[in-house]
Amino acid sequence: MSFLAFLLLGLIAGAIAKAILPGKQGGGWFITLLLGVVGALLGGWLGGLLFGANLQEFWSIQTWLLAIVGSIIVLLIYGLITRNSRRTA
Repeated sequence: MSFLAFLLLGLIAGAIAKAILPGKQGGGWFITLLLGVVGALLGGWLGGLLFGANLQEFWSIQTWLLAIVGSIIVLLIYGLITRNSRRTA
């Protein structure tokens, strides 16, 4: 998968993950892009490690599901970190 396709996948996966999660997560589109790309990397790594998934196809449902699940995990962690930092400020 090309770099631009991976960025697009991360942006869309991050936006879908934000829409799925309840509550208000901070950050704009750039944070969504970064967290989505990190989530796609995490989802791809976990998918390869646990299920032997091959993530070479952009239009594969397996690629999208793993990217979205990884983005949800990253958004949950990000929400825990930012929620704790807002309480102390």
